[in-house]
Amino acid sequence: MAGAGGGGNDVQWCFSQVKGAIDDDVAEADIISTVEFNHSGELLATGDKGGRVVIFQQDTENKSQPQCRSEYNVYSTFQSHEPEFDYLKSLEIEEKINKIRWLPQKNAAQFLLSTNDKTIKLWKISERDKRPEGYNLKEEDGRCRDSTTITTLRVPVFRPMDLMVEASPRRVFANAHTYHINSISVNSDNETYLSADDLRINLWHLEITDRSFNIVDIKPANMEELTEVITAAEFHPHQCNTFVYSSSKGTIRMCDMRASALCDKHSKLFEEPEDPSNRSFFSEIISSISDVKFSHSGRYMMTRDYLSVKIWDLNMENRPVETYQVHEYLRSKLCSLYENDCIFDKFECCWNGNDSVVMTGSYNNFFRMLDRTQRRDVTLEASRESSKPRQVLKPRRVCAGGKRKKDEISVDSLDFNKKILHTAWHPQENIIAVATTNNLYIFQEKVN
Repeated sequence: MAGAGGGGNDVQWCFSQVKGAIDDDVAEADIISTVEFNHSGELLATGDKGGRVVIFQQDTENKSQPQCRSEYNVYSTFQSHEPEFDYLKSLEIEEKINKIRWLPQKNAAQFLLSTNDKTIKLWKISERDKRPEGYNLKEEDGRCRDSTTITTLRVPVFRPMDLMVEASPRRVFANAHTYHINSISVNSDNETYLSADDLRINLWHLEITDRSFNIVDIKPANMEELTEVITAAEFHPHQCNTFVYSSSKGTIRMCDMRASALCDKHSKLFEEPEDPSNRSFFSEIISSISDVKFSHSGRYMMTRDYLSVKIWDLNMENRPVETYQVHEYLRSKLCSLYENDCIFDKFECCWNGNDSVVMTGSYNNFFRMLDRTQRRDVTLEASRESSKPRQVLKPRRVCAGGKRKKDEISVDSLDFNKKILHTAWHPQENIIAVATTNNLYIFQEKVN
């Protein structure tokens, strides 16, 4: 499993860093709500419920020495969204960052999109390590000079200064969504992106803020006839005309924007027939898809529902080619998970750099690595107890019933308040970022 972004059970994962306060008393604003590497993996962005974006930069000093794994340090922190109030609907709009998506880098600056429930913003993150000096018409402190006292002309020069990272909002895309935005996805043409809410998907141009095109609308004329909502949407990584969206009924629709302006007729429908023997009161809730991600190759897509991860071949609609149970031992606990609302948790999933392993989160701060080539899986834990530098993570096992072995954890002792919803995998290396409630854990492949 060698190679860029490989990693499965042959890889030993070890602790690298943990970010965030250690206190047990967690402020609501500090809860991490999204995690995203940029296209090179040099930058890692997190968004939180307080509307802040924190960007970490990979330390480049040790990159040439593989035995000294590079760390991620804070590069920039800024307030992306503020709480607002919709006076027409008498609704508070919270500042929580729902999604962050990086744009491919074109020059020295970096650009990212961040969104809360209603408003998407395009941010420019740039560095300044020089400042101009020697103006003719103003002093160094900015005051204007008396033009009568100027007897010679100076040529302004750039002088070195301490590195400053600036985050500035370049575009604000507002007032296009009636319902809460759950997804944004940048198109492979690098000019457009989509944003999806519960009932509609809009297509935007990155340069135009005052209009967007509605490309999917599933809102019925009579809202009492509403049977499903959109849960996630993503553009194909290579075909700029193709996108998919998933629904709360467990279906995924693929649309081709060349077919019509409004993609209300899908070109493909991916759906697995339900096993009648597993039918229960909770079937519809647990079949709702919480995340959909195309593989880097564009051949497959992965979906995450409450209990499983499914890999679909885009050429086969009637069933997934692979199904992995994430925490099947919770099937007997669905009643209590419904009562404490955990059954509505939205777990995300991600691919490694070469699409051979997928990762997704679970409860008790567990996360799962699912190796597609060897059809093996491992459960690991992000915890303070295993956060000594370069400490190798030990696989964890959950005992669903019967006699519990020494190193197993009983399903009854799992902590459902500790959950990993957001994970990210470095696009080229075996480095993963895992968000627990208010902490960001970074794990790396053990280097001998």
